[in-house]
Amino acid sequence: MKFTAPILDTYAGRFTRLKTPLDVPAAQRDPKVVETVSTMLLDIEKRGLDAIRDYARKLDNSTPDDFEISAATIATSGDRIDPALRAAIDLGAERTQAFAKRQREGHVDFDFELAPGLHTGVHYVPVGRVGAYMPAGRFPLTASAFMTVGVAKAAGVPQVIACTPPQPNGLANDAVLYTAHVSGADRIFMLGGVQALAAMVYGLVDDLPVDMLVGAGNAFVAEAKRQLFGRAAIDLLAGPSEVAVLSDETADPELVAADLLGQAEHGPNSPAALVTTSEAHGRAVIAEVERQLTTLLTADICGPAWRDYGSVTVADTREIAVALMDDLAPEHLEVLTSDDTWYHENLRNYGSVFIGPWSTVAYSDKGMAGTNHTLPTAGGAKHSAGLSVSRYLKPLTYQRVEQSATPMLAPATITISASEGMSAHEATAQLRLDRYQA
Repeated sequence: MKFTAPILDTYAGRFTRLKTPLDVPAAQRDPKVVETVSTMLLDIEKRGLDAIRDYARKLDNSTPDDFEISAATIATSGDRIDPALRAAIDLGAERTQAFAKRQREGHVDFDFELAPGLHTGVHYVPVGRVGAYMPAGRFPLTASAFMTVGVAKAAGVPQVIACTPPQPNGLANDAVLYTAHVSGADRIFMLGGVQALAAMVYGLVDDLPVDMLVGAGNAFVAEAKRQLFGRAAIDLLAGPSEVAVLSDETADPELVAADLLGQAEHGPNSPAALVTTSEAHGRAVIAEVERQLTTLLTADICGPAWRDYGSVTVADTREIAVALMDDLAPEHLEVLTSDDTWYHENLRNYGSVFIGPWSTVAYSDKGMAGTNHTLPTAGGAKHSAGLSVSRYLKPLTYQRVEQSATPMLAPATITISASEGMSAHEATAQLRLDRYQA
């Protein structure tokens, strides 16, 4: 996350940088990644399941006769995990679906008589088939299926299939399997990376191609989604996870530092930004981050992320703090100030906001807050929102015209069509006007 040149120019002299991220290239769209993914997709499209098996053998060290995980293995996955973890997964699935179902209630069909005899409306129809990717690398994102599979089911999607890569032991991660199971996945396949996404979109592991791809993943997965977009819809193009904190002198530096490192833990290129109205607070947070890094087991990840992508900026006023933060448009935004309500009412660009010292991004990441953590990154929050039931719904419009409304519609349509030289359009309206007049 970096400030744009227009913002830097507009507010020059009205903020101070205590820590600036290195001028390193963005993690998105590495040319080597683009080329590799393109080659793989072309090969899979040409050779089909044979190519899928070749890539599974090469990249996943997996050679199953059938990629589908049996219903019995899925159904008993919860028995193979710690009871406390199972209970936490059950709770996350319940809360995420409850929030999503409440969102679904807000999408209501309507019929509106726009003018006498002209009936228009919207009918919400869920996408027919969704393919969800569930990563399970060094850090299995256990809650991923809450946000993808579970929310799709809450939206009414009839068929949701999922793919997850094998572990080093050759088996799927049982916690990830169980999360997908309680979230409502219809079928699950043990397949990872680019080949998993291609298999779902090309219809190589299920009866039909999916209509939509969802789920997080590494740079190769993100690029595959980009290149497959068009053949299928996607949730969004997410880069490395981001966090930003907007705080003032009343915030606890220990909490702020912990929350910055909590998201930096996602990867060594995960940005973490602090915008504050207090220089003393900003310096205290920097010191606290360095202290906490000496005790974190994942300091090998958090440390490089903070060193290369971390930033601390002091704004002269809260209005400038808001302008700077809106320019960053972070994926996750925490607000810890003496007037959280004012900031919440004035901030515009973020994936999801976490308000007050008792909120933390981790609550959403692990499904406990109920909200979706599949969110826009790299400034995407300036124009897009995160994944929700609305992404799985098609607001299909309709119009029904009564005979009596013909004089309201046909003459103007004829006039515009004639001015454009589109005689066939003109004819469709003229025919109806002639019959009405007759």
